[in-house]
Amino acid sequence: MANLFDTHVHLNVEQFDDDREAVMERAREAGVGLMNVVGFDHETIKAAIELAESYDFIYATVGWHPVDAVDMQAKDLDGIESLATHPKVVAIGETGLDYHWDKSPAHIQKEVFREQIALAKRVNLPLVIHGRESQEDIAAIMEQEGLGPAGGIMHCYSGDTETARRCLDLGFHISFGGPVTFKNAQLPKDVAQTVPLERLLVETDAPFLAPHPYRGKRNEPAYVAKVAEKLAELHGLSYEQLAETTMNNAKALFKIA
Repeated sequence: MANLFDTHVHLNVEQFDDDREAVMERAREAGVGLMNVVGFDHETIKAAIELAESYDFIYATVGWHPVDAVDMQAKDLDGIESLATHPKVVAIGETGLDYHWDKSPAHIQKEVFREQIALAKRVNLPLVIHGRESQEDIAAIMEQEGLGPAGGIMHCYSGDTETARRCLDLGFHISFGGPVTFKNAQLPKDVAQTVPLERLLVETDAPFLAPHPYRGKRNEPAYVAKVAEKLAELHGLSYEQLAETTMNNAKALFKIA
């Protein structure tokens, strides 16, 4: 069975409180060998670390989500930095910009984003970026700040081909989730075909953005197989080739032996 790396999943949220063990078991049965659980506020960062410490196939990413940027204090950034030395923490994020929700003003989001870019550079970990209705500003800020040598991920990428090219030029990997499988979504398919194989990653962002044919339902890491199937088709590869390539890409980026 092909071995997949779900590079962005939120097993640490309440939507999985009733059946988390069963969800993980289904993922393993579906060929998901490794998972990166992403924390984005106080509670989910703590839960991500606990999961990573409890399961050898789970790693953690820690950061502060742009929607909640207005809530982040200096001590929170210090806490994230202190966790960067944890042996199971592989990246900083998810950070970035989200203009869909109006909880945090754009100028505060940008300030918190820049702080986490600087943090990722200091601790030499990849940066995981969330972007919603904000890809142009994200690319502009990254061009100003520069990506650290550890690299980064445009997670569940939803921008256009031109912005993807700018991100690739900066050294980013591009990760695709459920939307690339949606029947009426041509843009992510077009973009995915332009991403070099050595920069391609797969993810679920579970419990959000379930792929076809589960669209509208709770997503879970087992469904990353559907994303891999579509990307294999778009790149003219076998499923096994796509799985192996994206697994190797993720392990190299996250420095997992």
